[in-house]
Amino acid sequence: MRIDVITLFPRWLAQLEEHGVVGRGIRAGKPALHSWNPRAYSADHNHRVDERPFGGGPGMVLQAAPLQRTLAAIRAARADTAGQAPLIMLSPRGQVFDQHWARALAARPEGFILLCGRYEGIDQRFVDDFVDVQLSAGDFVLSGGELPAMMIIDAVARLLPGVLGDSASAQTDSFSQGLLEHPHYTRPADADVPQVLLSGDHAAIARWREQQALGWTWLQRPELLRDLALSDEQRALLRRFIAGERGKAEKKPPPDGKN
Repeated sequence: MRIDVITLFPRWLAQLEEHGVVGRGIRAGKPALHSWNPRAYSADHNHRVDERPFGGGPGMVLQAAPLQRTLAAIRAARADTAGQAPLIMLSPRGQVFDQHWARALAARPEGFILLCGRYEGIDQRFVDDFVDVQLSAGDFVLSGGELPAMMIIDAVARLLPGVLGDSASAQTDSFSQGLLEHPHYTRPADADVPQVLLSGDHAAIARWREQQALGWTWLQRPELLRDLALSDEQRALLRRFIAGERGKAEKKPPPDGKN
């Protein structure tokens, strides 16, 4: 897989190669990551790529021409996949990126191209003519698209074969099955560690982990459960979790400490 990123700050993206399992994967070409600075394709002698917007107002807008030339260079470099890799623009106006998007992008062997916006935005003529989809990191505004681009690359890369040391890690992550992940515990053992995890009973541990995943999703992100078709066993596990949580709430003393 190849991922190209159009950014005014390629050194930001270079950090992805330096750390963790995803960095190791990128260094090994899984995926192959390439950054492109539109300033290198500016016709201005100062390499300027922004201009004031028509109609006035604050801020500057990225010009269409340098971006178009940058995209042309990327398409030429891709040669074997020219015209196939989608151009994805990072924008608050886009669809919210989630694990479904991560899986969809990871399934594209030709990869994709990310466009990081800056300033007040990008000339709409370029967006209309070349952008295939817009994605957002959430309902907030950042100074540019570099952080969301790094987030997308990380989320996609860890789904690619050979990037994680154990491919099962990605299969049990939060959202991989539509649920939040269960809690984790490690040494030393004490009274706060659930005894089932120390039992050696792998079937019981699997049931506990599934119940916790269902329960924590109910506690933190109940809207996710509405999109899932739970089995009878899962519903029973969730009912027992909810009953346990309500029992804990009944035992708690009032906030003022009075009985």
